Amino acid sequence: MIKNIIGNIDFAESLRGKKATFLIALSTTRTIQIDGITQAGIPGLIHLTPTLDIEFVCSGEIRCLDNIAQTPKGVPTPALMTRAVHILNPYSNIEILDLGMDTKPKLEYFECYDFEMKPSGSIDNGADIEAMDIFQKGVEFGKNYKCKDDYIILAESVPAGTTTATATGQALGYDCKDKFSSSFKNVPNDIKEITIAKALENIKDKKDLFERVGQVADNMLIFNAGFILGCSYNQTKIVLAGGTQMAAVLLLVNSIVNYMGGKLDSKNLALCTTKWVAEDKNSDIKGLLEMLDFNINAYYADFDFSLSTHPALKLYDQGEAKEGVGAGASLMYGFLNGLSKDKIIKQMEEFLG
Repeated sequence: MIKNIIGNIDFAESLRGKKATFLIALSTTRTIQIDGITQAGIPGLIHLTPTLDIEFVCSGEIRCLDNIAQTPKGVPTPALMTRAVHILNPYSNIEILDLGMDTKPKLEYFECYDFEMKPSGSIDNGADIEAMDIFQKGVEFGKNYKCKDDYIILAESVPAGTTTATATGQALGYDCKDKFSSSFKNVPNDIKEITIAKALENIKDKKDLFERVGQVADNMLIFNAGFILGCSYNQTKIVLAGGTQMAAVLLLVNSIVNYMGGKLDSKNLALCTTKWVAEDKNSDIKGLLEMLDFNINAYYADFDFSLSTHPALKLYDQGEAKEGVGAGASLMYGFLNGLSKDKIIKQMEEFLG
C-alpha cells in the first residue's frame, strides 16, 4: 500500500499507528492570472482554491462558494482524499499556515497562523517576494513550533505552484526543466515555458540566492524551506505531503544549506505523494530527489480509483489531476492506521453523492 520512490521503507513503518498533526501551507501567486497556466480550480476563481480546500478539509463544507472546487473537466479537488481519511481516522490536529491568501477561510476553532504576507506576484513580471524575510519567518516558526503529535504532515495548496516550482529549480541551477508535474493531463508546455523563460530572464543579472528566488518562487516554497530547517533544531519528524512542488522545497533547502555552508541532518524528514505523480510520464520526482546532497526517504501511496464507478473520480486515473492538499501523505496516514482503499473510496463517493 506504501511504495518506495527513494530511500527505504523504515521511516514510514516507524509511523505505523502513530498520530499526526496536519499542517497546511496556503498561498496565492498572481501567476494564476496567466491564461491557461493552471486548471487547479474554478476558472476565474482560482484564487479561491486554497480557501475552499481548507474549508472542506476542516468542516466538510464549502463556505466561500456553493460547490466543491473542480477543474473545467470536472475533476474534484484532491481535498476529498484528505477529508475522507480524516473522517475515517482523524488527524489529532489540523492547523493552517496563511502564507498570503486572497480570501480567509470561514472557519472557527482551527489554529490559523497569520504571517502577514501578501500574495506573491506573477513570476513573468517578477514575484517581488521578500525572500530572506519569509525564509527567516519560516525558520523561527519551525524552531518554536511545538508538535502536539508524533509527527507533522506538511501539506500545501498553491495553484500554479508547479510553474513557480519549476522556475525556482532552474533559478537555483538544477537541470530540472522537464521533471515537474502539472495539474493538466496534456501539459500546456508552451505557456509554462514562455512564463518560466521570462522569469529567468528577469534574474539573469542577479547573483544572490534569495534575490533570485524572490523573483521566481512563491511564498510556500520559501517559507516551508525555512520551516524544515527550523524544525531540524528540535528533531521534529516531518512528512512533506506533496509531489514535485515539495521536491522543489527540498531543492531550495539543499541550495540554502550549501549557500550558508551548513549541513542538514535529514533523518527526521520524508516525502510522500500519490501514485499519479510517481508514475507520471511527463515528470520525474525521483530524478528531482536524486539531485539532493542529503538522503531522503520518499514514498507514494499505492491508491487509485479502479474500485470506483464514479466518473469524476475516474478522471484521476486518466491523468487529469495528480496531487494537492496533502492527498498522498493523507492516504499513507490512512494506510498506516488500518484504512483500506475501498473504504476511502466509498467515503469519497459519499461526498460527491
